[in-house]
Amino acid sequence: MEPTEIQEFSNQLKEANEGEKSKEHGEPLVNISLAISILAVLVSMVTVLGHRSHTEAVLAQARAGDQWAQYQAQKIRSDNTLVAIDLLHLQPSSDAAAVEKKVQEYMLHEEKWKEELKEDMAKAHEFEGEVSHAELQAGRYDLGEALLQIGVVLCSITLFTRQKLYFLLGLSLGVMGVAVAASALLVH
Repeated sequence: MEPTEIQEFSNQLKEANEGEKSKEHGEPLVNISLAISILAVLVSMVTVLGHRSHTEAVLAQARAGDQWAQYQAQKIRSDNTLVAIDLLHLQPSSDAAAVEKKVQEYMLHEEKWKEELKEDMAKAHEFEGEVSHAELQAGRYDLGEALLQIGVVLCSITLFTRQKLYFLLGLSLGVMGVAVAASALLVH
């Protein structure tokens, strides 16, 4: 049930309650309608937080993929340089000093690239950690949203059945939904 539908339903009930002469009947319905409205607002808030967490997970995954692509490109460049060094050593040359100078130049590049490869790998793992964190948060927001939605439905059933059990169960699930959604903020 969408928040706008809940509001319309609440308005219809309020109008129906105004027609009743007994205030005894109308008061609980107003409280139930208010609870449903509050739960609907909470559903909307948790839904937005869940969507933002899912988006963050997707963006972090893209950053991790880009970082792994950079790592792979640098690794290929490093491997190609090692092959060039091997070829320079195997190929006969009339200027051994020039070959050795070039080999030393390549070796300096290799040392630098080894550090860069370690940094690139660490960054990629960091982005993957962000993905895991965002997915854990999103999962809790999704569960909280589901519990809140079920709470709204159960509270709505109370309006039809006039049985307090549905209302209490709906509120309980709503409180659990808020608690689960709030626990997403504690995920590390």
